[in-house]
Amino acid sequence: MNEAEKEKAIRSIVRTAVQVYAEAFSTRHIVEKDNEDGVINMKIHNVFIAALGPEIQYYSALARSLDSSLGNMLEKMAINIAKLNYIVSQHVGGTLYKEQTDYIAELLEQYKRSENRRIPKLSDYQGISEKRGTAETKRHESDYYLVDEETEMHYLIELKIGGDLDNKKARSEKEALLEQYCILTNQLGEDNVKILFATAYNRYGEGKPWTQGRVRQFFCEEELCISRDFWNLVCKMGNGYDIVIDEYRQNAHYINEALNEIKDVYLPNRQ
Repeated sequence: MNEAEKEKAIRSIVRTAVQVYAEAFSTRHIVEKDNEDGVINMKIHNVFIAALGPEIQYYSALARSLDSSLGNMLEKMAINIAKLNYIVSQHVGGTLYKEQTDYIAELLEQYKRSENRRIPKLSDYQGISEKRGTAETKRHESDYYLVDEETEMHYLIELKIGGDLDNKKARSEKEALLEQYCILTNQLGEDNVKILFATAYNRYGEGKPWTQGRVRQFFCEEELCISRDFWNLVCKMGNGYDIVIDEYRQNAHYINEALNEIKDVYLPNRQ
């Protein structure tokens, strides 16, 4: 597939994803209008929001639903784009050694320390595939496990759409990535596997440094794959981000139309 064909395919995936999402989002909320367990209706009994008026009540509930469901759409869209360029899987399984899991546990504890905290570096886990001991077979679910057949590079990607890394889950998520890394490097060697923490957009502004403390506590600079870098990677094009954003903007009116349809049902006679 040449560059022009790839761009056309990427644009088609983005366009279809947005259109299908807009239709499903509208249909879901309109169907739920008289359902007390519907996403919007479940919020109407929050007296603290209700006191602010029906429009705030409506927009508050809808915004949360939009943010969550839009994130799910972007994740699926990225997977479909990645399939143009990579072998895509969402699990990793194989042999893991006790000495490796012990080393990972100690390393993560050092990242968590309130005093004398260890700053993450790629060198922290170089040589980990040489650590042996009692073997066990383990399987992990993965956000994205991409294999580039041309370069033989394997990417383990933890995707957070907006970059929010939960305080309670940060350690366990890096632990899972490191265990997957060990499973793969035990088979492939360490030069062929990369761990990446990715986001679909940069909450600090495109091109600006990613400074969120919780992420930087567990991931080093070389492991960050933020916004443009993520879309360029899954598209396997230097201008992948620009193509995705341009096509999304061209089709965003479908989502706006869906939002207006929902508003007409929940807030009739209001402009």
